[in-house]
Amino acid sequence: MTAFPQRLLEGYKAFATQRLPTEQTRYRDLSVKGQSPEVMVIGCCDSRVSPEVIFDVGPGELFVVRNIANLVPVYQPDGNAHGVSAALEYAVKVLRTKHIVVLGHAQCGGIRAFVDKIEPLTPGDFIGKWMQMFIKPGEVVEQREHETMAQFVERIEKAAVFRSLENLMTFPFVRKAVDAGQMQLHGAYFGVAEGSLFVLDQVAKEFKSVRDVA
Repeated sequence: MTAFPQRLLEGYKAFATQRLPTEQTRYRDLSVKGQSPEVMVIGCCDSRVSPEVIFDVGPGELFVVRNIANLVPVYQPDGNAHGVSAALEYAVKVLRTKHIVVLGHAQCGGIRAFVDKIEPLTPGDFIGKWMQMFIKPGEVVEQREHETMAQFVERIEKAAVFRSLENLMTFPFVRKAVDAGQMQLHGAYFGVAEGSLFVLDQVAKEFKSVRDVA
C-alpha cells in the first residue's frame, strides 16, 4: 500500500488542532442541517487559485466546481455525462444559490495551451476537446496587431469568463432564476502574482479592481 502524502497528513493535524476546535460547532450544525451556501463559484483547477482561500470563507459558505480554465459548457441535454452541468443543476435547483461567480485567473495553463496551440492541446485528447468549448463554430481567436503575447493571453483569460457567463444563460433553470430576480451572475479575475482581485462590471463590460468597487 502506498504511503498517503505526508504534507496532507501534517496539514490535517494542524487543522484538527488549530482550526477545527474553533469551528467544531459549525461542522456539527452543517452535518445535521445540511449545506445552504448562497454562492456558487466556478473556478479553475489551478492549485494557485483556491476560491476558499481567496475569499477567506469557512465551511459551508461556497459551493465550488473547478475545471480546466473555469469553463461552462452550453446547455446540452444529451446522453453523455456532464460534470459541470450536474453541479450547476444541483446548485440552482437544490441549493437555491443566489449568486454564481465565474472566477478566471492570470497565468492559466489551459488558456496558454489554447493560445499557443501546443501539447497537450491536440485534437484527440481531453484538454483539446474541452478547450474547444471556448470558441463558437467558425470563430477565430488570434493575437491583435500591436498586442503583446502577455496582453493577448490576459484578454483570452478574461474572455473565458465572458463566454462562461454567456453559456450559463443557455441553461433554462439558470435563465429562469436570473429573469425572476432570484439569482445573479458575476465574473471575477484573480492576479496570481499580486493576489489582486478584479470583478466584472457587466454594464461597462470590463474588469475593475475591488479597490475601485464600492
